[in-house]
Amino acid sequence: MELGIKGKTALVCASSRGLGRGCAMALAEAGVDLILNARGAEALEETADAIRSATGVKVTVVAADVADPEDRARLIAAAQGVDILVNNAGGPPPGIWSDWNRDDFIKALDANMLAPIALMTALLPGMIDRGWGRVVNITSGSVKSPIAQLGLSNSARAGLTGYVAGTSRQVAPHGVTINNMLPGIHATDRADALDGGVSRAQNISLEDAKTQRLATIPARRYGTPEEFGAMCAFLCSDKAGFIVGQNILLDGGAINATL
Repeated sequence: MELGIKGKTALVCASSRGLGRGCAMALAEAGVDLILNARGAEALEETADAIRSATGVKVTVVAADVADPEDRARLIAAAQGVDILVNNAGGPPPGIWSDWNRDDFIKALDANMLAPIALMTALLPGMIDRGWGRVVNITSGSVKSPIAQLGLSNSARAGLTGYVAGTSRQVAPHGVTINNMLPGIHATDRADALDGGVSRAQNISLEDAKTQRLATIPARRYGTPEEFGAMCAFLCSDKAGFIVGQNILLDGGAINATL
C-alpha cells in the first residue's frame, strides 16, 4: 500500500531500539525522513546507520532525555517543521502502592505524560499551519487493563490518554490527527527483562517463564517491532486521516475486552 507520506519528516522518540526503532524503520521504508531521539548516543547512531543503509532516507540524530527540560528544548529546536511526531519513552519501575512517594509520581508524569504533551504543544502549531500532521503516542495496554505493579505507569499514561482524547478533537479540523498505540508484550529488551524477573522470582528457567507468559496470549507469541511499526506507519499515512483520538491495542488478544 502506498502510504502517501514520502518526503515528509518525522521525529521518533526513544527510537534506538525496540518499538521505537520498529516505528522509525517502517516510516523510513515509506520514504519519510527521520529525526531519531534516544538517550544513548552510541545506540542511536547505530540505528541511524542501519536505517540509512536500508532505506536511503535522511536521518538526523538528537541524543536527549525527553524528560529533561534542557534536553527537550534542544530536541524541539531540531524538530521544528516536522510533519509527524511519534512520542515514546520507557516506563517507570514496577512496585506496589506503598513503595511510591510524590517524587516517584512526578518523575513518572514528567517522562510519560508531561514530556509528550510538551512535544505536542511545541510541534502541533506548525502542523496546523501547514494543514497536515500526524501524532502517534506509544502508551501501554495497561491504559485499558491496569497492571497492579505498574501503578506509576498506569497513572501517567492514563493522564496522557485523557489529554489526547480532548486535544485530538480540537486539532482534527486542521488536518492533524493524534492517536495512541497500546502495546502488549513484544519481542524486545523489555520482554526479556520481564521474563527474567519472573524467572528469578519463581525460580524457574527463562524459557519456562516465557512459556508461562505465552499461555496468556491468544496469539501464542510475542508481537514484533516490525508489525508494531507497520501500524504506526499506517496511522501516520494519508490513509488514516479519519482516525482521530483512538487507542489501538496491539497485544495478540491478551486483554479480554469487548471494547
